[in-house]
Amino acid sequence: MSEEITAEPAYTDLLGRISEAYVAGQVRATQAVHSHITKTYWKIGRDIVEFEQGGKARAEYGKNLLTRLSRDLTVRQGKGFNRSNVIRIRQFYVNYPKGATASHLLTWSHWVELLKIEDALERSFYEQQSVADKWTVRELQRQMKSSIFLRLAAGKDKDAILQLSQQGQLGAQPSDLLRDPFVFDFLKIPEPHSVSETDLETRLCDHLQSFLLELGKGFTFVGRQYRVPINNTPFRVDLVFYHRMLRCFVLIDLKIKAVEHHDLGQMNLYLGYFAAEENVEGDNPPIGIILSRHKDELLVEYATYQMNSQLFVQKYQLYLPNREELRRELEWTLQEAAENGGTQ
Repeated sequence: MSEEITAEPAYTDLLGRISEAYVAGQVRATQAVHSHITKTYWKIGRDIVEFEQGGKARAEYGKNLLTRLSRDLTVRQGKGFNRSNVIRIRQFYVNYPKGATASHLLTWSHWVELLKIEDALERSFYEQQSVADKWTVRELQRQMKSSIFLRLAAGKDKDAILQLSQQGQLGAQPSDLLRDPFVFDFLKIPEPHSVSETDLETRLCDHLQSFLLELGKGFTFVGRQYRVPINNTPFRVDLVFYHRMLRCFVLIDLKIKAVEHHDLGQMNLYLGYFAAEENVEGDNPPIGIILSRHKDELLVEYATYQMNSQLFVQKYQLYLPNREELRRELEWTLQEAAENGGTQ
């Protein structure tokens, strides 16, 4: 009797709906807990700051206030009030005096990482992107370590930087997929050790989860050494992805040496093939990205003259970028924009 019931479509539908409702309920319950903890810590931070601003109380307790609170709260409440966390709780309120501006979709562990970032623009980007891409704490740490905000901001004007900070990376157009540079430190290939293109491709596929995180939201892996049959000539694209938001194929070729003009022509050939042979109704034109250790800007400019605008050449590196250099570039851009605005 049980087997007959199980086989019925109505029972299968019931089973599915109950499972979906249960999972959705678990998610909402977890989010409610995170939201409650965040709001509670914000209120505690407010109480601490208001106490400090009491004048006499601040003078009496001075710098020892947080240490004393940590000790006494730990005795009363147990875990959660070590000195570093009490400092973060106070800092949380100081940075977000209007509690509604702080996302309650993030865990307190996310906020502990975010509060380590002093620059408000940079912190806002990571906050927005953590929510949009549902980054785990470990993924957030990885993106912060790789300076993804500074790399995305490189070369942008002030308005684009502010939009990036306030909305995160939207992925609404092909240029949103680019990094300056892409960073493959997760491969743990020490400098100056060199690898072949085949070895690099294999390592990226072996670390596909980290590679997808570096590429950004929306990428779905299709295949490696993807066959492109043209007049019986064995062309192959190193890596092929499909981007869900842009609704297009993304073709990636890897180069360990500087890009040459024929590399651009070959990628353009691949783009033409995918547009004609692989695209289906609803797909947008494919995007081609050539990743190279070195990039000759002038050669690329001339070689892509009047060529497919969906073709990009980007640099990659095997180690983390110089954060201070990227930050100086960002500060210079914002300062220049302020100076130009002030003279108009």
